[in-house]
Amino acid sequence: MSTDQNNRLTVDAVASLIETLVKPLVSHPEAVAVHAEQGDRFMNYSLTVAPADIGEVIGRHGQVAQAIRTLVYSIRTVDQQKVRLIIVDENK
Repeated sequence: MSTDQNNRLTVDAVASLIETLVKPLVSHPEAVAVHAEQGDRFMNYSLTVAPADIGEVIGRHGQVAQAIRTLVYSIRTVDQQKVRLIIVDENK
């Protein structure tokens, strides 16, 4: 994982971390994709998984998604922007 001198993660390192957290949860790890997009106040990371795996990533009552977001939101990035994780549900 790439960091700067203050142990802040780069955009690619955050995307890699999200993939590392999600791939063990799903049946189709090859379908996991994370795309970063610069926003006004946030660095937005869109997580896409296979349609059959969306329930595994969200979890019962959203508990798994909330746990992943808690970890991701605690990250310090190089540009000091807040991180936002968007779980894309292609079934909707």
